[in-house]
Amino acid sequence: MNEGVVVGVDIGGTKVLAGVVDDEGRVARTALRTTPGRRVVTRRVEDALVEGIVEAAGGEPLAGVGVAAAGFVDSAGERVMFAPHLPWQGEPLKHLLEERLGCPVGLDNDANCAARAEARFGAARGAASALMVTMGTGIGGAVLLEGRVVRGANGMAGEFGHMQVVPDGQACECGRRGCWEQYSSGNALVRNVRALMVGQPSVLSDMTDGDPDRITGPMVTIAAEQGDLVARQAFASVGHWLGVGVANLVAALDPEVIVVGGGVSAAGDRLLEPARDALRHTLVGAAHRRIPGLVAAELGPQAGMIGAALLVAEPQPRR
Repeated sequence: MNEGVVVGVDIGGTKVLAGVVDDEGRVARTALRTTPGRRVVTRRVEDALVEGIVEAAGGEPLAGVGVAAAGFVDSAGERVMFAPHLPWQGEPLKHLLEERLGCPVGLDNDANCAARAEARFGAARGAASALMVTMGTGIGGAVLLEGRVVRGANGMAGEFGHMQVVPDGQACECGRRGCWEQYSSGNALVRNVRALMVGQPSVLSDMTDGDPDRITGPMVTIAAEQGDLVARQAFASVGHWLGVGVANLVAALDPEVIVVGGGVSAAGDRLLEPARDALRHTLVGAAHRRIPGLVAAELGPQAGMIGAALLVAEPQPRR
């Protein structure tokens, strides 16, 4: 690898987080940008990525850049084929960034990157099989076997968030209805709060000057910690649906552990306890099997960024 720093960058529906990551997974410097949005020209999203990478590098040369993208990445790791919360459709992102940055670029789905980081440095260390579920704007996921990410024939394994859990349910950004992420994600959490506030008092009214459109996921977490009933009910619903979806995944894949990451997971047991309860009550044959642990990611919201850096620091053969 060339001399210089390795930068990992995680781009989701709301933010771009870039950081310099060393060989031990330690983050030296970070830079944060707002994601331009789904309905903008793709060049603006690319610009936000480059700006964040350059700021994080802090004037040092780039040895390589890894990108964790919230979307479907092709099996070659070159294109973002589709992104529910971003404007990319077949975007040759690896090539475009290599041209602009002048260094090698690795590209994969954000949940796959988070799973790599958790397997190498975090909650999935030592597990022969694990599932990663990332909860942010939507839901992402990854499958780990023997410490390696299983990407599938098209490179798109692990798109758990778009499993249909409610036929003809809530409309989803992917164009379908009833997807899991419409019931268990940051967007679902905020939508639940707005609905519950119609008939109940909440400190969130004071936090937003009575404007429910200003509510954010972190605000709901703060309100729940303060004992706000609306916020706690919203977390209970999102946690329940998390457990229901995870039960389906466990029935299909039977992993040793399920690691939950992403911004919503910052709520910890307020999210995970109702999820564990729903997993126990929903999983087929629960009384006759060892139920896998459902645990929080150890690397927090930086997992995707750290795993992205591993794409260039510790490349693995694609399969």
